Amino acid sequence: MPTSRLLCWGGLAAASAGAVLSVIGWYGVSGERFAERQIPYLASCTVPGAALLVAGAVLLAAAGRLMGPWDGEEAGVPEAPVSSPEVPPFEPPSSEGPVVCVPGGTLAHRPDCPLVAGKPEVEPVGDRVLGPCPVCEPQV
Repeated sequence: MPTSRLLCWGGLAAASAGAVLSVIGWYGVSGERFAERQIPYLASCTVPGAALLVAGAVLLAAAGRLMGPWDGEEAGVPEAPVSSPEVPPFEPPSSEGPVVCVPGGTLAHRPDCPLVAGKPEVEPVGDRVLGPCPVCEPQV
């Protein structure tokens, strides 16, 4: 663990220094009108700042790789109990009876399908060829 801690802090320090240098370089470049006078800020602040940002990111990635997955136990964080209501798996209606449809509809339904249950205009399919409802999945 000491190596990963060293990499982590080194990565944070490098990234922070890179961010500060990049801001200083940007501020210096923005105050100069001519490109010839902007080059020293680019060479002394912006380019090294970008390099330090990249180096910091690499060090942090290496530290994360050495630490492995974080499970919350190391830091003393108690695991919160997960309480989720039990949701029953979806089961299509299973009534046996004549397959029905609504007038002008293109799908055949079971009589207790939630899409047609309680509708007064429901009628038996008869000889019509209709597709099965994706909710109740009748045998057509």
